[in-house]
Amino acid sequence: MSQRRRKNSAEATVVALPAADAAGESVSDSEKLEKAKAAIGSLLADYRPEELLGQGGLMQKLAGAVLETALEAEMSDHLGYERGDRSAAGRGNTRNGSSSKTVKGDHGEVAVRVPRDRNGTFEPQIVKKHQTRVAGFDDKIIAMYARGMSVRDIRGQLEEIYGVDVSPDLISRVTDSVKDEVTAWQNRPLDPVYPIVYLDALVVKGRDGGMVKNKSVYLALGVNMEGKKEVLGLWIQRTEGAKFWSQILTELRNRGLQDMLIVCTDGLKGFAEAIEATYPEATVQTCVVHLLRNSVRFVAWKERRQVLADLKPVYTAPTEDAALQALLEFEDKYKDKYPTIAQSWHAAWERFVPFLAFPPELRRVIYTTNAIEATNRQIRKVIKTKGHFPSDEAITKILFLALRNASKKWTMPVRQWSQALNQLAIRFPGRLPV
Repeated sequence: MSQRRRKNSAEATVVALPAADAAGESVSDSEKLEKAKAAIGSLLADYRPEELLGQGGLMQKLAGAVLETALEAEMSDHLGYERGDRSAAGRGNTRNGSSSKTVKGDHGEVAVRVPRDRNGTFEPQIVKKHQTRVAGFDDKIIAMYARGMSVRDIRGQLEEIYGVDVSPDLISRVTDSVKDEVTAWQNRPLDPVYPIVYLDALVVKGRDGGMVKNKSVYLALGVNMEGKKEVLGLWIQRTEGAKFWSQILTELRNRGLQDMLIVCTDGLKGFAEAIEATYPEATVQTCVVHLLRNSVRFVAWKERRQVLADLKPVYTAPTEDAALQALLEFEDKYKDKYPTIAQSWHAAWERFVPFLAFPPELRRVIYTTNAIEATNRQIRKVIKTKGHFPSDEAITKILFLALRNASKKWTMPVRQWSQALNQLAIRFPGRLPV
């Protein structure tokens, strides 16, 4: 079958499918679907595989034909009668031909004829006036942007797959469309209680006053009553500091977060005091993994494994007294070679020991900030291709999209959460909602 004949056949078949209803036949939805499948199946038999998705292929023609059918249905609804209805004569407003436009869609650029009415009152909804993209196309741009692709990469991908040339300005406008969503998300009300909250920061490069500088992105990750992780918000500041964390905690309280039972942090100086100023009843837990990293920072590489093995009895001890005894033994062994290790543990002792009061199923949840650090790793995968960001707004936009993608996988509660929640209810009576 020739290319021209196939085109006419495709458009005629798709557009003709709803026409049976207009003629008065009673056709169920399932029958319509089966007829459509049969019609499309007969068309596919005449097409080679390379003609289906390519520029000007069958899928584009079908997409255009379906859009035109929907627009015709909208026009019929607007006028109050079907095309070809002779009884409509003298009703006033009538069809007045059509105008052609090209829209970008999932199958590339699609040519569409948009019907017009004589009075000019028709406002199409499927393809609105001045609309140049159909549903789904913007989502693809945002999905690629959320995975760290540059504007140039997105343009090349769309050109290669769909044969569509998209301008950088269009991509920027599409990605900017998430701004309102970011604002709503950042200001959304929070649950009154999050049993566990992790606070941490990561560093990204951004332009500030004509210079590229390091900026700290503050993240708050909560575990809700169902045991599922939830990002409570993100904030950007030039450097990480306890003073700014205090502002963040105040904002969380203003958004409805009235109580956190355990707050896990990286041991930043002044951090615990900032938390207790806003949430005086919260238990602050210093991340054990951070303590271990600091402990081996100045240890020779060949001795690190042994030093970590000797520290293990400290943070796996059944009680606080047993942990202190293990630390004293460690201190006695390394007092000449690495005296600063034991000193750092003594300095952090008050914030280190809270998790020792809990059974193993709860210790695994609160002894480290790995939950939020895993989130940070996913973010770094997205931003690693970026040299720097032009503004704080650009940083917020891509990090929000990256976090939204990451949160789609958080469908299961924390391991052994039911047992952990029971232990929290015993340890913090009256503070968990019934």
